[in-house]
Amino acid sequence: MTTTSEPRTVAGNLCLGTAPDSWGIWFPEDAHQVPFTRFLDELVAAGYSWLELGPYGYLPTDPKRLAEEVAARGLKVSGGTTFGALHRPQEWDEMLAATREVAALTAAAGAHHLVFIPPMYRDEKTGDFTEGPELTAEQWNSFGGRANELGKILLEDYDVRLCLHPHADSHIQTQPEIERFLNETDSRYANLCLDTGHVAYGGGDNLDLIRRFGERVGYVHIKQMDPDVLKQVSAEGLSFGEAVKRGVCVEPPAGVPDPASIVEELSTLDAELFVIVEQDLYPCAPDVPLPIAVRTREYLSGCGLSGSRRPAL
Repeated sequence: MTTTSEPRTVAGNLCLGTAPDSWGIWFPEDAHQVPFTRFLDELVAAGYSWLELGPYGYLPTDPKRLAEEVAARGLKVSGGTTFGALHRPQEWDEMLAATREVAALTAAAGAHHLVFIPPMYRDEKTGDFTEGPELTAEQWNSFGGRANELGKILLEDYDVRLCLHPHADSHIQTQPEIERFLNETDSRYANLCLDTGHVAYGGGDNLDLIRRFGERVGYVHIKQMDPDVLKQVSAEGLSFGEAVKRGVCVEPPAGVPDPASIVEELSTLDAELFVIVEQDLYPCAPDVPLPIAVRTREYLSGCGLSGSRRPAL
């Protein structure tokens, strides 16, 4: 197994968990994906006790059944996940209704964070462009206000906190785009899910973001990207889906950014945070994820990450 040579002091403000993404789960249903029961069983076998819900509909959406499946395995839920287009006002009502469903399930599971992912402007499977890669000035002008409005609804109606997740092939991908989002939103209602891999994919500096915007980091996805594949993305104009097929997401410590440095910097924040492992594997053979999950947990444990306590709000 891969471990660090000298285990660091446990970062007491950080709580380690994982997500369906680390088992190659991108969709509610897909022939390439393992059944949710196998995912939950293997999550436990890999030594994790906290999980993010992943794409709405993959795990049971009935709160009672979800609670039973999770409790039967001694698991706990860190947060929910959803996609939404804040730059498309014509879709607000539909987006809000869908987000409310995820927020209600998240709250029923005892979690208080909703990871909100902007839609990709390239198709996840074909790589075809579905819209332009940059928001217009008009779209930017209202983006922050809509994020604040949505975050206020989630907080007041569900006690769930909106954490926007920068994502490859989305309009919140580069560091300037991330910073603009943070500068144009209210910290009471909208903050950042720092996804270390996607920040690196977009050419950003994770440590700089933590140092300058640490009070806005509400939740963390920890992952790494292969720098050689990132060069191919730039040189060939690859879509994120194609980059994943080429193995852009790697297990630590093979890629960028350095997980130990991320953990060390996060440990200095005056906040308690979930740090959720993600390694985009879609599509992958069923037997691939579990050994990776075990090695990743052991490596991150050596960096000081533990999943033994629940962060305070």
